[in-house]
Formats: sequence, structure tokens, C-alpha cells
Amino acid sequence: MLRALAVDDERPLLEELLYLLRSDPRVRSAEGASDATEALRRITRALESGPDGPDGIDVVFLDIHMAGLTGLDIARLLAGFARPPLIVFVTAHEGFAVQAFDLKAVDYVLKPVRPERLAEAVRRVGAQLGRVQEPPAADLPTPSTGTDGAAPPVAAAAGPGRSQPEVAVADRAPDQIAVELGGVTRFVAIADIAHVEAQGDYARLHTDEGSHLVRIPLSTLEERWAARGFVRIHRRHLVALRRIDELRLDGGVTTVRVGSAELQVSRRHARELRELLMRQATG
Repeated sequence: MLRALAVDDERPLLEELLYLLRSDPRVRSAEGASDATEALRRITRALESGPDGPDGIDVVFLDIHMAGLTGLDIARLLAGFARPPLIVFVTAHEGFAVQAFDLKAVDYVLKPVRPERLAEAVRRVGAQLGRVQEPPAADLPTPSTGTDGAAPPVAAAAGPGRSQPEVAVADRAPDQIAVELGGVTRFVAIADIAHVEAQGDYARLHTDEGSHLVRIPLSTLEERWAARGFVRIHRRHLVALRRIDELRLDGGVTTVRVGSAELQVSRRHARELRELLMRQATG
């Protein structure tokens, strides 16, 4: 079972987070810290105790914006230790997901925190530690509903140019991919995706309206969407062939233009891409 530390400088939100953690049968203990200084004091004691010691902490559920040091600052400090506790960011701010996962965060949970979303973060922590057994489904938090008992509504598409940190759940249908934003699930048509960018174990889906971060490796999407005309052009880029507007060779470097984005093509993919575009152009 997990030993958790929750860190948030807004006391009501901290109490709610602690309540949810303590309600999860996979969490043995959950302590709270209301500022970075208190959190670092508690984490230092845990590190001195060792991961198997009486003061050990397995995971820190960490807010980002706090007075003094931010949650990202704390995570950077912990990264310097040999065996730090795992990190799950719990925040109302959408724009730090990439930085969070660069710091090896296990998950990125947006406020307001839903019980089932936090339960999924606990599951991911347990899976990474490899020692938490899943309890019966009846013991886990159930999905939240509105006051009329209906499931939460699906959000509309993001506004132009917005870059949203989101986590994929599952494909709703073969022509859509489901993503989650702030506790609300929305469905993005695969036909609307122009290109995909690898970001660690995540992938950022770029559409004309904005982008969506999903927890699926680029290699998985490459395999799933090959029949839909998506081709790998670089270790970091997957592109919808029909959305390529221009192929350019300049000084030995091949690039493609996809809408307003210019993407580099690796040498190993350049010849195959040219052949595919020629076949497409000639029908």
C-alpha cells in the first residue's frame, strides 16, 4: 500500500485531496503539507529514513503554484536524489504538462479533482512501484455526476491556437480519439489531426484549432493510424500525408510544410516520403 504526501497551499483543496486519498484502499497513509517549506521538511525526513523506513514516502501529490518555491522547483530538487518519491502534479494550471513530464512525473491531474481521475493516478503510481494490488471495483471511487445524476458533459473543441495538456483515455470509435481536459472528456476526429509530435511517452496531436496532449507513445499511433495515411517522417513526427502542403530540400536537409508548421524529415525517411508523395500526386 502507498504512503502519500499531499502538498497544496490552499487549505480547503488540501483537505479535499487528503480526503480522497484516504478513501482509496490502496493508500495506507496520506499526510498534508500547506507550503513548500513544510513539504521539503517532511520529504527530507522521508529521504533520511529511506524508502522502507518508518517515515518513508512513496508518492508526493504536488500543486504547482504556491508561495515561495513552486511544485516544479520541488520536483527539480527531488530529481537530484538517488531514490526520491514519485511525483503526481495536481494543479489548476494547464500549461505545465510538458515540464512536469520532463521531470518524470507519473501523472498530471487537473483541478477540480475528480475521484475517479485521482484513483487512476494512484493506479499509475502503484503500477510503477510494482507492489500495489488492485482492490475490488466496488471499493474504488465511482465517477462523479452532476446534480441531476447525469454524466459530465463533453466539452466543445479548444479555441484557436490553444495548447492543452490532456491525457488520453480510449478511442470512442475508429475515427475518433478521446482526450481529457480538466476532468471533461472530449472526442477529436482523427481526420482533423494534421501531425503528431512525440513528447516522451506522450504525443501532442496538432489540429487546425489547437493541440492535445495524449498519453500514447508516437510508435503506437504510427501503428494504429498507418492505414489512415499517417507516415513517420522523423523520430519525433508523424504526419497525415494528405496534409503535407510542400516538400523542400535545402542544403541536404529535407523539410515538409504542414499548414503553418515546418517539420524536418530525417534522412532514413526522406526517400520513402518522396515516393509516397509522388504516388499520391499521380493517383
